[in-house]
Amino acid sequence: MAALGWLTPRRRSATARSVLAGEAAAEAARKSSLQLEREREEEAAATAAAEPTAPAEPEFPVVGDVQAAAFFDLDNTVMQGAAIFHFGRGLYKRKFFQRRELARFAWAQAWFRIAGVEDPEHMQDARDSALSIVKGHRVSELMSIGEEIYDEYMADRIWPGTRGLAQAHLDAGQKVWLVTAAPVETATIIARRLGLTGALGTVAESVDGVYTGKLVGEPLHGPAKAEAVRALAAAEGLDLSRCAAYSDSHNDIPMLSLVGHPYAINPDTKLRKYAKAREWRLRDYRTGRKAAKVGIPAAAGLGALAGGTAAAVALHRRRH
Repeated sequence: MAALGWLTPRRRSATARSVLAGEAAAEAARKSSLQLEREREEEAAATAAAEPTAPAEPEFPVVGDVQAAAFFDLDNTVMQGAAIFHFGRGLYKRKFFQRRELARFAWAQAWFRIAGVEDPEHMQDARDSALSIVKGHRVSELMSIGEEIYDEYMADRIWPGTRGLAQAHLDAGQKVWLVTAAPVETATIIARRLGLTGALGTVAESVDGVYTGKLVGEPLHGPAKAEAVRALAAAEGLDLSRCAAYSDSHNDIPMLSLVGHPYAINPDTKLRKYAKAREWRLRDYRTGRKAAKVGIPAAAGLGALAGGTAAAVALHRRRH
């Protein structure tokens, strides 16, 4: 921490929380990736035993670069909308919380997406709401529900183009990680379903398998994502100059700037401008550009979530 001495106490604290969140996410990601690898090996062995086949000729020669990897933001990069919204919709359907809590959480998230900046009060409110919902529940319970929610709301929202980019890295023998502010448990489910290596996500504290309602550090957002990637790269022996990163948001510029091959995917206005100035590669898989530009996570089709957001916006207007 000596290197942070020149910062004000407030900025030093924020930086320390980002580092803590990043390191916790990296540790959780490595543990979950080992579990995913074991599961895939067991599945492959079972399949091979049940259906023996002749060795297939390789389509093309692949030379794996063990010091290269790819890091993909999740929301609006890999998946249309925000994972936490889809997860929240599933929990609301299962009566984990009431409509007023939904409106409160949705308004804070909508403000962040529309304004494009973090309002400390709104972000804290959204964070406290989400943590209060899972407090006292078992991690295994939320993981099981998360599997169901993926099938219900997420599976059909994966961008085929981005998934193809991830698969190209896997085919080249590289590891591919999701990097998201969504809970690491949710991110790990998505990574497993897509056949990716693992996921870096926000780590919620748990004791004896039960959520305490606290975070380890802070949400994995902005600078914290960069810290997580840096920590994982160090642990995995990666050369970041040979790695790639993909995101739709200017908030992920710290992460994109870490790697030698940054990509702007479905970029917001600020990221598009920043990427063009630096000649980063751009990909856009959206069809309705204006609707996607703001990036409110699936606001048009989320039913109860959309209603909650609209109610919160109306309440905000009346107060101002």
